[in-house]
Amino acid sequence: MAGNSPKIMIESRGLSKYYGPFVAIKDISFSIPQGQIVAFLGPNGAGKTTTMRILSGYLSPSEGHALIAGYDVSSDRIEVARRLGYLPENGPLYEDMTPIELLQFFAEARGLEPSVAEERIHTVTDLCAIQEVLEKPIDKLSRGYCQRVGLAQALLHDPEVLIMDEPTAGLDPNQIREFRTNIRKLGKSKTILLSTHILQEVEAVADRVVFVHNGRLVFDGSAEELREDGSLEKPFYRLTNEGRPETVSAMEVSEK
Repeated sequence: MAGNSPKIMIESRGLSKYYGPFVAIKDISFSIPQGQIVAFLGPNGAGKTTTMRILSGYLSPSEGHALIAGYDVSSDRIEVARRLGYLPENGPLYEDMTPIELLQFFAEARGLEPSVAEERIHTVTDLCAIQEVLEKPIDKLSRGYCQRVGLAQALLHDPEVLIMDEPTAGLDPNQIREFRTNIRKLGKSKTILLSTHILQEVEAVADRVVFVHNGRLVFDGSAEELREDGSLEKPFYRLTNEGRPETVSAMEVSEK
């Protein structure tokens, strides 16, 4: 029954972005229900970051609409901000602050009550395992710890939706493994969209794959439906070299 359908938490309706004659993305449409982890897959320059910046409100679309938990990103910015956590690639942090100062600053900026802020800072500190560096200047932290601090900041207000752009870029294998474990835990209570061009990432954490190439959607389905001959490498190579403008259904891929 329709009443039992999961709530749509992330929705892209015909998103396009033009820079003069250059088409960054064209007519990107998909929706993600509550509680799903979706990998936004594609090669470098495919349009993943542009789409995610529009979905998070950092960039305005030339055409189309982006919605978070049913709220339009362009016209309902405050409601969207309450429900969205965003971790951009190489996200900027205030390097002269310590992690605890940064979290306290964002808690105040978001208007969290002191008791709530204290509880949430404790929660995200444990979740992201940054206890050892709370009092250390951010500019002295490793890439891995900076990524953890960025994730802690994105989770501070306990958002329903989490959008992450290349979240494991620059991390070592141990850090990547820890990060993926955290994502799987978060996926039990949140809707997650993470962009990547790493196939192992898709297989490790994703319930579903949204694949873009040359600014256009070329596949939307599960990793299992995308896989060919037991691997994601073959369909990745085919979809990024054929340059097909239309979306490929899961059935079409399985018949290849």
